[in-house]
Amino acid sequence: QVQLVESGGGLVQAGGSLRLSCAASGPAFLFSIATVGWYRQQPGKQRELVAAIASGGAPNYVDFVKGRFTISRDNAKNTVALQMNSLKPEDTGVYYCNLYYTSSRRDYWGQGTQVTVSS
Repeated sequence: QVQLVESGGGLVQAGGSLRLSCAASGPAFLFSIATVGWYRQQPGKQRELVAAIASGGAPNYVDFVKGRFTISRDNAKNTVALQMNSLKPEDTGVYYCNLYYTSSRRDYWGQGTQVTVSS
């Protein structure tokens, strides 16, 4: 079983920055071969992909965060981060870390971290 723990959320004014971090742990798992991503869920809406990076691949971003958010992974430390700049009130939501294994179609979720951007 893989455990994901997010940190770094909080309250920030519009135009500000936050850095989210996610640490993966557990017995006998290979972080480096997984696709890692960040999702967010806003009140009354479904959870949606924000950014993801596959093993050995380039980062992918949804249009509404391109140029503002940067996802990065550290396979040696089993961590994935999301640097969020130029935050907007519409970025407010609960952000979740995700680990996905393509071969088994198995994925894991963190507990989520709240990001609130005030106008």
